Amino acid sequence: MEKKLRKRQMVGTVVSDKMDKTVVVLVERLVQHKLYKKYIKRRAKFAAHDEDNASHVGDKVLITQSRPLSKTKRWRVTQIIEKAI
Repeated sequence: MEKKLRKRQMVGTVVSDKMDKTVVVLVERLVQHKLYKKYIKRRAKFAAHDEDNASHVGDKVLITQSRPLSKTKRWRVTQIIEKAI
């Protein structure tokens, strides 16, 4: 029996595109507090591989988990969902 693993995907906003073929993506999610049941915003930054340097600051992108590409890069930009104005 072969077990097929599903790659994690997240949607976030590009906050830095200063590096070559790399962008930093900020992902925000809502988490409910266990005791108080209030929703809290949690943020995380991910370094993602952008082969064509197509995405720029402010773009909304879809990133997919991949094999380690460098010391910090474990994600790839799969799709640009919305371009910044």
